[in-house]
Amino acid sequence: MATSAFDAIADPTRRALLDILQAEGPQPAGELARRFPHISRPAVSKHLRLLRAARLVQVEKAGRERMYRLTAADLRQVADWVARYDGYWTDRLAALKAAAERKD
Repeated sequence: MATSAFDAIADPTRRALLDILQAEGPQPAGELARRFPHISRPAVSKHLRLLRAARLVQVEKAGRERMYRLTAADLRQVADWVARYDGYWTDRLAALKAAAERKD
């Protein structure tokens, strides 16, 4: 069964991995694992495998290391889904602001 971007970003560790790759560029697996001292290396590897399955990261071998690179094109489906609610929240927040500023 294929892993969707929604499944992949459901976990905070996987979101953190994506954030690191987005902010800092490609990283070796060992460095990514070191960033999560409270999680075992095999657990970080499992998260990276799931991100690969969701096509949110690519891996390239560089000598003995595996370099992970963000390929977040499949996050477009998440962005499109979230965008449907943008108008709703804009309207709701505007109504809340108006209610809070009203002097009754």
